[in-house]
Amino acid sequence: MKAMILAAGLGNRMRPLTDHTPKPLLPAGGKPLIEYHLENIARASIKDVIINLAYLGDKIRAHLGDGQQFGLQIHYSEEPEPLETGGALFHALSLLGDEPFLLVNGDVWCDFEFAPFIQTPLDETQLGHLLLVPNPDFHPHGDFALDQNNLLVEDTDKIHPQRFTFGGISLLKPELIAQYPHLRQKFPLVEVLRSAISNQQLSGQVHRGHWSDVGTPERLEMLNRYLENPR
Repeated sequence: MKAMILAAGLGNRMRPLTDHTPKPLLPAGGKPLIEYHLENIARASIKDVIINLAYLGDKIRAHLGDGQQFGLQIHYSEEPEPLETGGALFHALSLLGDEPFLLVNGDVWCDFEFAPFIQTPLDETQLGHLLLVPNPDFHPHGDFALDQNNLLVEDTDKIHPQRFTFGGISLLKPELIAQYPHLRQKFPLVEVLRSAISNQQLSGQVHRGHWSDVGTPERLEMLNRYLENPR
């Protein structure tokens, strides 16, 4: 199995912190965000990691190198410009191979171990399995709902009692992207996920531990305070 970390975003909401530092390299608890993921991936016995690069990508490459210090082999997917999350996966398909892969957003932090997650069985009808979290204050209505069989439900009316937020961690089959009929180079992953959900091809599970979407300087400061004094 391979893993991919999404790390090409502009980090506009994090400015001025991201004026000269790509968001995945911002420190949390004295360590760049992306290093938490790499260590977690290594603990899951995954060896090959793809990282997409665009904005300040040379700094990510210079910092991580070939991944040897983490016991990993890092491959880089260079983008001419940020291709959004769906476009990034399509661009990297040749690196991802044919087997299910772990996908992680480079700007989340989570006390969740990847090792058991990647053992989730995907039957022939499933294209992926998503990690969901309870809805944070900044996203109170969540993204998707879960039905009684742990299949994801779109619930566009936002009235389902089991609505949760996508945690930016998923186990996906390459077919999810390869077979998606996109008509442009840049497109978001959520668009692809909604298409699969409409066909009952995605399942999910809920993690109720600590999770943070480090999308603003304020949230980064909150995460730093937590890591200094976990509770």
